[in-house]
Amino acid sequence: MPTIDPIAFHLGPFKVHWYGIILATAMLLGTILAAREAGRKGLDPDHLYNLALYMIPGAILCARAYYVIFNWSYYSANPLEIPAIWHGGLAIHGAILGGAVIGYLYARHNRLGFWLLADIVAPSLVLGQAIGRWGNFVNQEAYGVPTDLPWAMYIAGEYRHPTFLYESLWDLGVFFVLLWQRKNESLREGDLFLIYLVLYSLGRFWVEGLRTDSLMLGPLRMAQIISIFFVGLGCLLLYLRHRRAMKKEEK
Repeated sequence: MPTIDPIAFHLGPFKVHWYGIILATAMLLGTILAAREAGRKGLDPDHLYNLALYMIPGAILCARAYYVIFNWSYYSANPLEIPAIWHGGLAIHGAILGGAVIGYLYARHNRLGFWLLADIVAPSLVLGQAIGRWGNFVNQEAYGVPTDLPWAMYIAGEYRHPTFLYESLWDLGVFFVLLWQRKNESLREGDLFLIYLVLYSLGRFWVEGLRTDSLMLGPLRMAQIISIFFVGLGCLLLYLRHRRAMKKEEK
């Protein structure tokens, strides 16, 4: 399979990478979608634009820090590579954790419901992830183990599982599930985000098992550990929150 030049074009001495263009597109579309969803829920869309100014750079920083920490043996020997995000190396779990903290602080400062914000952002987040995986395709990274399946892609000298494609398609499916579920009147605030957390994590656990470049914690794949934790946390919170609501209705 022919490779794509990771550099889209030059602006004088500066190189503009496809990875950055794809991520910027994902963030722009996600922000616009979230702002429209905020208006649909009766919240001033400006809150989402303001939140994006904090959340996007904060999430990128946390995603990079997460990746660097778990690859410290390489980055400690190559410190100039730490800020080089155009080479790839943004861990979505770091972005989710960092974005959640920033979202909570913004909601608290502006006296908004955190779970309301989380529900508004969830479809945008998973759509952004679906788009962003194509940056991995351009960079020829986040690919899987060798396989002889008919849809295998020729990467790094072998036909391999296109795990970036698997995850992109899974995320797109989760996106449409969330669009469908947001019309479900039985959902409570926060449920949509928790559904995202569970569904995304299930897919990520499976895809991660096929990858060759997983961040490791000893012999364990870190993303699979975090995915199991998120699935359990999401299911537990959904159960507890609805159980509490049912008890209030019975009184």
